[in-house]
Amino acid sequence: MPIGERAVVLGASMSGLSAARVLSDRFAEVTVIDRDRLPSTDEPRRGVPQGRHIHVLISRGQQLLEEMFPGLSQELTAAGVHTLDHLGDVRWILSGHRIRQGPSGLRVLAAGRSLLERRIRDRVAALANVEIVERCDAAGLVATADRSRVVGARIIRHADGSAEQVLDADLVVDATGRGSRASEWLGRQGCPQPRVDTVELDVGYATAVFRASSVALGSDRGIVMAPTPEHPRGAALLTLESDRCMVALIGVRGETVPATRRDYLEFAWSLRYPDVYDAIADAEWVEDVVRYRFRASTWHRYDLLDGFLVLGDAFCSFDPIYAQGMTVAALEATAMGRLLDDHGPSAAVQRKLARVVDDAWAMSTGGDLAFPGVEGRRDPKTRIGNAYVPMVHAAAAYDTKVGTAFARVSGLLDPPSALMRPGIMARVVRQNISHSVAWPWRRADGSAMPPRRSSPGPAGPAARSSSLSRAGRMHT
Repeated sequence: MPIGERAVVLGASMSGLSAARVLSDRFAEVTVIDRDRLPSTDEPRRGVPQGRHIHVLISRGQQLLEEMFPGLSQELTAAGVHTLDHLGDVRWILSGHRIRQGPSGLRVLAAGRSLLERRIRDRVAALANVEIVERCDAAGLVATADRSRVVGARIIRHADGSAEQVLDADLVVDATGRGSRASEWLGRQGCPQPRVDTVELDVGYATAVFRASSVALGSDRGIVMAPTPEHPRGAALLTLESDRCMVALIGVRGETVPATRRDYLEFAWSLRYPDVYDAIADAEWVEDVVRYRFRASTWHRYDLLDGFLVLGDAFCSFDPIYAQGMTVAALEATAMGRLLDDHGPSAAVQRKLARVVDDAWAMSTGGDLAFPGVEGRRDPKTRIGNAYVPMVHAAAAYDTKVGTAFARVSGLLDPPSALMRPGIMARVVRQNISHSVAWPWRRADGSAMPPRRSSPGPAGPAARSSSLSRAGRMHT
């Protein structure tokens, strides 16, 4: 039996599409609106500026989307998307330590954002009771006379001469992303403005696409080199469908990311480990450099009217380096379905959704607060976590069970407290004592890391051979 006649979802983002899928089981009709022209191919679209950068569907997200859209993983694999082992197929360099690789059993989909979004959009559009309306702006909300409940959304189609329309709804969901105007709309209804929690790390990304170097990558499918407080430059490399390789260079806390090919290679050369530079130094450029800046993680603490929910980045947005966004959106949509079954379209659903984002928020903002100068509340839990996590990374340089435990937490399969279980803590302490490597500025072999390289230097075969040899020694 449906909860109501119509639900309206504002935004055909990954969050909006996941929400529409869940709502299609609970409402007679679901209408999704989006301001963009939605492409029929895998091209990036204007309303998703982060779409040209690396996206990974981590383990929990893959599980949830597979439940929503059975056969999705197989469909993406048939389209050339690589399925990776979280620990076995990716080189992780965290807190300055090279994590020991080995099979973890945790699967990750390395799909480009545009491809993944289009495949899911096609699935949602095929649902009999769902309509997706493109080139249409959300203009506001419609509430009851006593302003206790939202009963519709105001929309304006892009067609010339279009007047504002009202879509009556038993539930309106805002999934319009970081540019959401929900706070403004609620203010018009006389509702108090939400408290906004903010952690400003100021992260810059410069992304380019190459033909991957099989010599430098070997059998690996990805590299993640996380910035640290001591070295605020990092990088991520992911092999995509069609033998392409997407590389993101990362700068935090004022580090300027490159805009030109020459500067791009110089930045890659300056990283603490040579893996990424070695993979792209002689690679064919497929797509030029595009940049993106993420200023701050934000959490809007909404206490909303009945009949209105806010999901995705409009609700809580995270530092993209943690690859949590799409998975948290799926978690929110899944939890929303359960909560609607229990409470109907009431404000209680939004308040209870806060529990869904707690762990992801704590992990991402806690890591950001490890950087000096980042403003935010450093409670004892955060301080203990920022002291302990580098020890976990140091232990994982030798112990794949510790690495797998960390991968399960970062993949949102287990809560952060799982790293404090006695068996894992014992391994962390034992490895740190045995190898004396519980310091971010030391390699997995215990030796001090060299100073940052300042320029690419000679690019001849001898130099490249030396670089590859160095990478091989560090990889073993």
